[in-house]
Amino acid sequence: MNFQHIKQGLLVLALWSAAVSASWASSHREAPMISNDPLADNVDLYAFRSPDNPSTITIIATYVPMQMPQGGPNYFSFGQNIRYEIHIDNDASIPGDEITYRFTFQQTNEDPTTFFNIRLGKQNLKTTYTLEKSTNGGASFQVIVQNGIVPPPNVGERSIESAVGLNTNYATLMNDAIGTATTGETVFCGTTDDPFFVDLGGIFDLGDAPRQNGTPVDGLACMNVSSIVMQIPIISLLKAGVPASPINILDPNYVIGVWASASRQQIRTLSSTGDPSYSGNWIQVSRLGMPLTNEAVIPVGKKDFWNSITPYDEITETTMDGYFFNPELALYMDDSLFGGAVPAFSALRIQRNSLQGFDFGNGQDGLFALKGSPLVAGTALDDAVFGTLLLPGAGQPRSVDLWPIFHTGVPNVRPYQLATGKNGDPLAAGKPFINNFLPNGGDMLRLNMAVPVTSRTDANFSSLGLIQAAVLGLTNPAYNQNTNIQSIPNMDGFPNGRRLEDDVTRIELQAVSGAVLAAIGLWYDDYTVGGANPVTPDLLGVLTYTTGVEANDVAFSSTFPYLAMPQSGTGACGGSLVTSTNDGFPGGALGFSQKPVLMKNYPNPFSGQTTFKFQVNRATKMNLRIYDLQGKFVTEVYQGYQPEGEFTYDWNAAVLPPGMYFAYLYDGNGGLIQTGKLIKQ
Repeated sequence: MNFQHIKQGLLVLALWSAAVSASWASSHREAPMISNDPLADNVDLYAFRSPDNPSTITIIATYVPMQMPQGGPNYFSFGQNIRYEIHIDNDASIPGDEITYRFTFQQTNEDPTTFFNIRLGKQNLKTTYTLEKSTNGGASFQVIVQNGIVPPPNVGERSIESAVGLNTNYATLMNDAIGTATTGETVFCGTTDDPFFVDLGGIFDLGDAPRQNGTPVDGLACMNVSSIVMQIPIISLLKAGVPASPINILDPNYVIGVWASASRQQIRTLSSTGDPSYSGNWIQVSRLGMPLTNEAVIPVGKKDFWNSITPYDEITETTMDGYFFNPELALYMDDSLFGGAVPAFSALRIQRNSLQGFDFGNGQDGLFALKGSPLVAGTALDDAVFGTLLLPGAGQPRSVDLWPIFHTGVPNVRPYQLATGKNGDPLAAGKPFINNFLPNGGDMLRLNMAVPVTSRTDANFSSLGLIQAAVLGLTNPAYNQNTNIQSIPNMDGFPNGRRLEDDVTRIELQAVSGAVLAAIGLWYDDYTVGGANPVTPDLLGVLTYTTGVEANDVAFSSTFPYLAMPQSGTGACGGSLVTSTNDGFPGGALGFSQKPVLMKNYPNPFSGQTTFKFQVNRATKMNLRIYDLQGKFVTEVYQGYQPEGEFTYDWNAAVLPPGMYFAYLYDGNGGLIQTGKLIKQ
């Protein structure tokens, strides 16, 4: 690359940074207009088969981003005069949604004589909700929850637990807020810990993830969001006429599309004598389906427009398809373009000469040369099948992988099967591992509800979702010896729906770098046709790439509503932002206070022994305990008094069964300092 190319690359990066400087936290403040209306801002969307109740699907929609736990006296909650909606499409033959859930919230001041949020058993801005359901495309709604309980913000111990507050505990408040709709859904609405994790600072710093210098930081650690959580029986989500039992674990009739939105009325009128009044039509101001679409794919000039349209508008509004056919991020994964300007992405490289014949670089033809040829007859690339969608024209290389992932889902049709059993021909039949094809509308989370749940205690459970399922299907003898449909661990992971644990930032960057193409047999450039092993250095680089932040800062619950309790305004996060290292452990502090102890461990994952490293910022007593995925106490690793400074402690865990565990570090008063995820191999 010459000097002029480097200058051009840096210019493009500067423009890119400006365009996404309010994005990349999945959907936190991702567009100019909605960033000024946080109460109506979609943050994240999750849809997964419930691990503790597999006959149900859990859908989680979060709103109101980046809530500081100590953000009083007017704490964030859901807004009034806003329609928060969860939309479900289960039938591609019918335009629009089949099921819509609409939430509206009401607030009451129980004691307007005080400036406190909670005092003497009363709440100000006490919030309740009404839930309505439509099963006829939004033509009519029925009320299925009236006066649903929303827990108060987790102000602090005196407000929640003392006799001058509510005289209870926050776990009880959350549990008491779980309700059942008249149509059978389990529902929770309230403030929770933000389950998303990402190094915001690194990403914003011209794509410096993982950071080339310094420790990765979870920019959302210690932040709260307002969460709507629903657990819905699968049988009530099926389209009409579908049997209650699937024909197999990839049954196409079990695919649903899920998206969420927020809407406001057109006109707001201010008054000097009373509250504002609202009138006019309801206008969608925010939406979310797949994570990171409006953040890292749609350019800044289109972001507000994208928020205003529905997925079904995208059928005819195709002006944004080009951003998927030639994604901007791919420019920084291509050494012939601007790859050299983003060293953090050096492990992520696009196939420019896959199988010595196919170029997927921006502006190239990808598989378009095969269009209309006998080679694609009977495959999804055949114009008689889906070829008009997947091979629309020359110069649109990612129309075969990125565009369908975001717009239609992926069918269990050649060539969208694993390279296992293909004998070097990527167009041949291989091993099925995904079928969430729902060609109705555009950007949604698409989930095949027939796919079995991967237990969170399974040694193969991975936050890499379908990427890891593909790896197992290609390399593990339990799955790569045949082309039968098998239940491969993590087939229920993103982008087949989205689990709380899924590292979607990492997965989507790997996908932009061509990981899906490689999975079906379009290997990276350093593989030679006829070579013995397609697991080349380029492929390993993509698979082992990490942003540096791979897990949430606190553990998820093993039962509904799965989300962790909100951070307390006076707890470990009150007054400080906990950062996170690449093993998911908090590893530093920003703000006006600093934790007494900072901890991380290495290696992680580990097999027999792991070492805990502690940075003691002031002399203190501490206690380190290990709990399993169900929250049961396993063992006490360390207890003692330590002076200021650093020390390490080796833990021999040879007798510990393989699985996922959580380390809890407490101070001398029993206060929680940190948590972290441990993986025993």
